[in-house]
Amino acid sequence: MSSRTFKLATFNVNSVRMRLDLVTGWLQKHQPDVLCLQEIKVQDSDFPLDAFRQIGYQVAFRGQKAHAGVAIVSKEEPRQVLTGLDDGGEPDHARLIRAVVAGVPIVNTYVPQGQSLDSPWYAYKLEWLARLRRWFEQHYAPDQPLAWVGDLNVAPEPIDVHDPKALAKHVAFHPDVRAALQQLKDWGFVDVFRQVHPEPGHYTFWDYRLRDAVDRNIGWRVDHIWATPPLAAKCVNAWIDVETRRAEKPSDHTFLVAEFSL
Repeated sequence: MSSRTFKLATFNVNSVRMRLDLVTGWLQKHQPDVLCLQEIKVQDSDFPLDAFRQIGYQVAFRGQKAHAGVAIVSKEEPRQVLTGLDDGGEPDHARLIRAVVAGVPIVNTYVPQGQSLDSPWYAYKLEWLARLRRWFEQHYAPDQPLAWVGDLNVAPEPIDVHDPKALAKHVAFHPDVRAALQQLKDWGFVDVFRQVHPEPGHYTFWDYRLRDAVDRNIGWRVDHIWATPPLAAKCVNAWIDVETRRAEKPSDHTFLVAEFSL
């Protein structure tokens, strides 16, 4: 049986309507099988669905006004689409969407940012990650193919930030939040980008507020594509599209792509 390449991408779009041309242009150029979006920042009734259909893509999404929101854009119809956590707590539908596309189960998340260490949102972030670990245990098995992607709002290792010493107390790099993410990884995930690129200096986010942040490479790697071992073993390439961050009116994040030989 011949193998096929399955191209999976993720992008925190920071408003899908504001960056619709950027996203649809990228899709037409790179032709991924799946693109997971975070921070679509749009109510479901206002999602620009037709623009994606016109270029041959289908979309499953769950949004809300002004912030958060997630979507799975795919060439094949996304199946078994569900949103939110189902453990009896706040489901947070606009932060998690899952589907099966071309036989590959995919979970797309926008993890809470946390604001500041003394903010209730930081405590909520830690709680959310702990709930997500239990959710994976309930719904999936690490010996079966699964991709977990999205803006996880955590840089896992010192090489994933431009200045680990200065950022040690940041909500996206504090030891507690890194430990919480490690708990999820220990369930049975492989960071497929690091599998391909173990060297430092690779980032997916550069703060708008820092002058020439991209050219100076003052960044963070907070967007991820992780996979269970059976799927990670089939990863043949992974890359970050830095140039799109230099586009006119970019998001503060850029596209991360992984390719699998299935």
